[in-house]
Amino acid sequence: VEEISSAVSHGAEHVGLYRTEFLYIYRDDLPTEEDHFNNYRQVVEEKNFSWSTIRTFDLGGDKFTKYQKHAKEMNPQMGLRAIRFCLREVDIFKTQLRAIWRVSALGKVKILFPMISCIEEIREAKRLLEEARRELVTQGVPVAERMEIGAMIEVPAAAVIADQLAKEVDYFSIGTNDLIQYSLAIDRSNERVTYLYEPLHPAVLRLIKRIVDAAHEAGIRVAMCGEMAGDPLCCPILLGMELDELSMNHLAIPRIKRILQQSSLEESRKLLAQALSYKSAAEVRAYVQNYMIHHFPDEFQKRDL
Repeated sequence: VEEISSAVSHGAEHVGLYRTEFLYIYRDDLPTEEDHFNNYRQVVEEKNFSWSTIRTFDLGGDKFTKYQKHAKEMNPQMGLRAIRFCLREVDIFKTQLRAIWRVSALGKVKILFPMISCIEEIREAKRLLEEARRELVTQGVPVAERMEIGAMIEVPAAAVIADQLAKEVDYFSIGTNDLIQYSLAIDRSNERVTYLYEPLHPAVLRLIKRIVDAAHEAGIRVAMCGEMAGDPLCCPILLGMELDELSMNHLAIPRIKRILQQSSLEESRKLLAQALSYKSAAEVRAYVQNYMIHHFPDEFQKRDL
């Protein structure tokens, strides 16, 4: 919420992903429906945003509440987190869903479910969302007539069945941080293997393209969030994949916009095709770096790459 005015001044057109787990962290009790509602309305009522995408809480992994601390997991990044936790703790989940429905009456809101890995999860999340809507309508509480539903594609299994998931939702949001981590079997917090974390790895690029193609074939939009979305080096490649939306730290927006405005779709498609022809991440990175230095000399110098 504190970054709203800065996001607007840096050129943000909407809220691509509003994280909600901070409402749960560093407090002794669980947030109430009113706590959720009062926080979300500050974002949704911002007149400069076309819409706001609210992601349901992604607790677990590296983010825990005091409520969760009794449950120790050997590998929390692959444990009871995000949508898995939500579907286990339905009462906590529905408190948030009710608040999101209520704030949808104040402005355009999209909802996003994180860490979806199978059809059953998205269907159950949708069922609970509809259940919350009906409860509010019965109580006479104003809600939007319709709210777009999205699935975060950040688990490789979801990428493989993206064509099936696309039939269940209105849009995708590719969560690159976890998608890369899970695809390459790399713990980003482990300094001994962080050098292997490579967004330009051929496997990662092919996986992302598969997701985008599946979304567009189904007639839905696809966004991207995570560090890769705000990485200037990746920008033209993502344009070549024809992603519909990029969500990033607001400080990165001006530079990414400048690069996009100087890029052409045709040239970006050629860049992507060439990048996909290489067999190693090192080859892809070297090629893309040379491309960016040549085509965007004002934005890139050899010392910057």
